[in-house]
Amino acid sequence: MEITLSNIAKHFGREVVFQNVDLTLASGSRTAILGANGSGKSTLLQLIGGALIPTAGSIEHRIGERAVPQEEVYRHIAIAAPYLGLYEDLSLRQAIDFHARFKPLRAGLGVKDVAHIAYLEAALEKSILHFSSGMKQRLKLALAILSDTPLLLLDEPASNLDAEAIAWYRTLLLQHVGDRTVLIASNRQTMEHDLCDARIEVERFKAPVRTV
Repeated sequence: MEITLSNIAKHFGREVVFQNVDLTLASGSRTAILGANGSGKSTLLQLIGGALIPTAGSIEHRIGERAVPQEEVYRHIAIAAPYLGLYEDLSLRQAIDFHARFKPLRAGLGVKDVAHIAYLEAALEKSILHFSSGMKQRLKLALAILSDTPLLLLDEPASNLDAEAIAWYRTLLLQHVGDRTVLIASNRQTMEHDLCDARIEVERFKAPVRTV
């Protein structure tokens, strides 16, 4: 999927998160969105994913020669982010099955495969409510990375992961990224985004601070 951002701005009330964003993300590219906490990197990621509407400017998503209508963008995106919850009243088996109904898994994968890959096979019948924070994060990452979508969005993927789990995430991403377009938002933790071949610093799109 190719994404083109033209003169994008995002405001929350009087706060200008960023402005004058002109970017083209080529199909199959791997891009890190970098910035400190609160800099707007998650907001930019959500705009690209269609979860937020820009205050100004436009975003175009294309698959090959076809422009994807805005109302269909969500079908082509898989995302993992700390602020996105899981259906915690479901068992792991139910949660994976529910996800797969809306975002098909990559070819050859089923519910048990996802659980096995995420090192959660022993918890298939366990309620997600009783998962640790690390187990929940592994599940979020596995569901996103193992979905068959042309655009993959990861926001601070190392959140709640120990060193062993971070190594697992990096291997999983390398094995299953394929030719998808990938964006990873990070507060400059190298192990989250060093698999990317391009970087965007959100601060470059900040409005200049006015002095009186």
